[in-house]
Amino acid sequence: MPGIVPHRHCIMCGKAIEPDKIYCSKECEEEAERERKRQRNLMLIMMGAMFAMLFLLMFMTH
Repeated sequence: MPGIVPHRHCIMCGKAIEPDKIYCSKECEEEAERERKRQRNLMLIMMGAMFAMLFLLMFMTH
């Protein structure tokens, strides 16, 4: 298409950015890192809860 400059979009806010970048700003990069850590922590909590329930169920049935 004529007139459209090659670009991509920031994965956090969706702003148009240069093709070789992932984030439009340091703030978006930091927000993505916080979100990644939050998701990792949530996954660890869920896994711990699952193992705790399995552990309890194992001992309640015997």
